[in-house]
Amino acid sequence: MDTNRLSSTLAKELNAQMTNEAHNAQIYLAYAAWASGQGYDGIANFLFRHENEERNHMMKILEYILKRGAKVVVSPIPGPGPNPKSVNDCFEKVFKSEVENTSNIYKIVEMSMKEKDWATWNFMQWFVKEQTEEETLAIDLMDKIKIAGGEKATDSVLYALDRDLQTTPDEAVLAQDVSVEKP
Repeated sequence: MDTNRLSSTLAKELNAQMTNEAHNAQIYLAYAAWASGQGYDGIANFLFRHENEERNHMMKILEYILKRGAKVVVSPIPGPGPNPKSVNDCFEKVFKSEVENTSNIYKIVEMSMKEKDWATWNFMQWFVKEQTEEETLAIDLMDKIKIAGGEKATDSVLYALDRDLQTTPDEAVLAQDVSVEKP
């Protein structure tokens, strides 16, 4: 008996997104290793935590595909690309990667709406919120680096940023969570 409840197009896109999440994990892993090699252990710690988060996203999608009765296709993961040239470049690349990931997620959301696959649409809402958070976090970090001098940030400022990122929460405050009492 066939228990698949995903269309072939949605199954294909979800499998592709699973690979995208693995690719993003590779990017974070490579950048974390780069940061550690540069002596930025706080930045590396932050990036290693996000690498793990991306792998968890990959597993969520894999599990969803299985639970919907479709076939999981494990594809090769593209390489992460060149190492960053600076801390500023690192977080600009992180932001770019997250924006690309958001576009891929929106594509699946749109497809699930067109196909009236409400289970997939509902499942993907978690990823929509997560991507809003990821982009916000990347923008917040780029803003801090910009204030610190961007590409011209001094070693002492980068040292302070590195120490801050050691303990920076992995979640960003989102607009929908803000109130007058709790800005």
